[in-house]
Amino acid sequence: MGKIIAIANQKGGVGKTTTAINLAASLAVLEYKTLLIDADPQSNATSGVGIDVASVTAGLYECIIDSVHPKDVILKTDTPNLFLLPTNADLVGVELELVSLTNREYMMKKAIDKIKDKYDFIIVDCCPSLGLTVINSLCASDSVIIPVQCEYFALEGMGKLLQTIKIVQTHLNTNLDIEGVLLTMFDGRLRLANQVVEEVKTHFQDMVFDTLIQRNTKLAEAPSFGKTIIMHDAIGKGSTSYLNLAREILQRNGLTKISDKNRVIKVQESEEELSEDI
Repeated sequence: MGKIIAIANQKGGVGKTTTAINLAASLAVLEYKTLLIDADPQSNATSGVGIDVASVTAGLYECIIDSVHPKDVILKTDTPNLFLLPTNADLVGVELELVSLTNREYMMKKAIDKIKDKYDFIIVDCCPSLGLTVINSLCASDSVIIPVQCEYFALEGMGKLLQTIKIVQTHLNTNLDIEGVLLTMFDGRLRLANQVVEEVKTHFQDMVFDTLIQRNTKLAEAPSFGKTIIMHDAIGKGSTSYLNLAREILQRNGLTKISDKNRVIKVQESEEELSEDI
């Protein structure tokens, strides 16, 4: 039975979809059969793995509202072991339709439960809100990863998100855990970025992943090619960072025998790489 991990933060631009795509791809490359679920009507996770959104005639919306079986809409991607449950603009209207339904918080769970035993991991890319779609994602998940951008307003809105997670844990999904807080868009040359790292670690302590996702040109441009970072730049620091994150998640879930000292591979930054990312 696959572990379901939601990637959630109501703030936009924190690397949520980038994390969902590339964590899923990294787990797949490490030979874990992985399903990426695009639960954001912007459909960036769908296009980010090379699927033309215009060609998606059925996706998550149909699974939730019309009870279409997910196996009938899941697509293969170019990355071995990585599959996609796509979405399109129809998902915009799902919250309005969910309001009148009985057990509306569990409609996504009902759909995912039909196929979760077919995958080792299921990664859910949530939309940047705290609405019913996100509540559905949290109710369907075993844990949640919270991406936090290494910039000035890093902790802005975290209180509301954590409150929402606590409400879900208390009333809707008692098995939901926080997988961890992930620091993204890190630039070690900036004093502010290092200060944000220290502040987040002070607040959340062991909940913070050791892995830092660094600012990287290749990582930013990969979606424009419809590729994961693994397929776009397999030996770059973006790939290394997300493979490290995948290894750390496997370690936290007792799925590897990696020693703590080898838990994270140091991402080397040459002067040439640094100049690329300016």
